[in-house]
Amino acid sequence: MSELPQLIVDGLVSGAVLAIAAVGVSLVYGILHLVNFAHGDYLTFGAYAGLGVTALGLSMVVATVVAVAATAALAVGLQLVLWGPVRRRRAGLLSSFITAIGLALVLRHAIFLVVGAGSRAYPVDQFSVERLGPVRVSISQLIAISLSIVAIAVIGVLLARTSIGRSMRAFADNPELAAVAGVDVGRIVLATWLVAGALAGLAGELQGLIQGAFDPNMGWNLLLPIFAAVVLGTIGNAYGALLGGFVLGLVMELSTWSVLGGGIPASYKYVVAFLALILMLLVRPQGLLGRRARAL
Repeated sequence: MSELPQLIVDGLVSGAVLAIAAVGVSLVYGILHLVNFAHGDYLTFGAYAGLGVTALGLSMVVATVVAVAATAALAVGLQLVLWGPVRRRRAGLLSSFITAIGLALVLRHAIFLVVGAGSRAYPVDQFSVERLGPVRVSISQLIAISLSIVAIAVIGVLLARTSIGRSMRAFADNPELAAVAGVDVGRIVLATWLVAGALAGLAGELQGLIQGAFDPNMGWNLLLPIFAAVVLGTIGNAYGALLGGFVLGLVMELSTWSVLGGGIPASYKYVVAFLALILMLLVRPQGLLGRRARAL
């Protein structure tokens, strides 16, 4: 039983990254009805943007700000040069789907071309550990936990307390009614990409910190668990994405608990996450925060 508190803390740390990244995916889908397969590569871009800042000898605080700002700028720039024209031409669902996959490939290979295939790491001592009662927490995890708490609080305030957040939620619920009510559609679209990009940049840096070492495939490897968190929490629901991320993080870490038949190897944690998703959807197909559709 002594390992349980440690697994819970590790699960919350992993879940925080999934939750932050999943909110961005959920916002883009809920508002723009786009499954952005390039979101994982946005994470990778943010991780390397922050790494470039630390290579200049600047602090992790500055690296975080740059990672968030650079990835937000990337997302908005791609909206202006790619997704905006695609949307204006009323591209179908399949066309947008293929475009998103193509964008993911382009971004990933561009990152490979610039930084190479080798692993990189932030200049943080991965072996420095703080003991908090029965739990050991690394410096990287402490940084990730602190930034995650701030980010989740900001997300909550943004969506619930600001006019742009309320407009985003209104547009996601009913685009036609929101437009008739005077919501500026162009402003909402740009704000959606800005927020999604910023969250992806932050999640990428946090994942890089937690992993210790990362390469250009980091975001791609994390993409399917992020989508699983979105579906588990309820597709298009930002609060559901937060909840889904934390649930998956805890499930993945607790699956290695030795009490549960010796636990599973850590390399199979993502398999357990998808099994949990399948079981949840069999019981509650609308997701954790979704409403069951009424039969006609």
